[in-house]
Amino acid sequence: MKENLMPNILITGANRGIGLEFARHYTSEGWDVIATARDPGEAGDLSATGARVLALDLADPASVDAFVAEIGDTPIDVLLSNAGVMGPLAPDRDGWIETLAVNAVAPTLLALRLKPNLKAGTLKKAIATTSRMGSIADNDSGGFYAYRSSKAALNAAWKSLAIEFKADGIAVAVVHPGWVQTDMGGPNAMIDTKTSIAGLAKIVDDLDLATTGRFWDYSGDEIAW
Repeated sequence: MKENLMPNILITGANRGIGLEFARHYTSEGWDVIATARDPGEAGDLSATGARVLALDLADPASVDAFVAEIGDTPIDVLLSNAGVMGPLAPDRDGWIETLAVNAVAPTLLALRLKPNLKAGTLKKAIATTSRMGSIADNDSGGFYAYRSSKAALNAAWKSLAIEFKADGIAVAVVHPGWVQTDMGGPNAMIDTKTSIAGLAKIVDDLDLATTGRFWDYSGDEIAW
């Protein structure tokens, strides 16, 4: 921790679901939370957590540029890259490309742009929310072409980040939150957001350079790529 101050964490895509529960968890723990939403004016639940809410639309390069400029040289202890989309269920060229852009390309480029901020932080950790559906080894049911491929691409890109960032003391991981009862997961999902975040927060706590570059699920089990 920095001079007896609590750490800070930047959470993208925090206006609902997993991201919102992350914001609630870390504000309740006393962390300084910077959280993003595409439209902060429509993120009342997020604002109610006490987090500092900033605008960020990963699908809009101008929004990303403005966000990075607003962050400036602020040190970041933990980057939690959570923003993402489900994408089209049936193969659709434009929707597929957009899903890849939002779920894989944009989060990776943002992490690269925020590398100096992470390097200036104390904890030096970057974590991306991915999905077991991005595991090629685990795919035994097919379908979901856009979503699966976007998460597989995210996993591959963040594995490269882990290798490159290690020299600067920054630990990197990708995490599967489980099948969670959110707008994306639906009401029949297996676990609630609190259960998922409790497990993921432990992974964040435990992540270090000895475990960098791995793919975990919320229960702490490692997932095959």
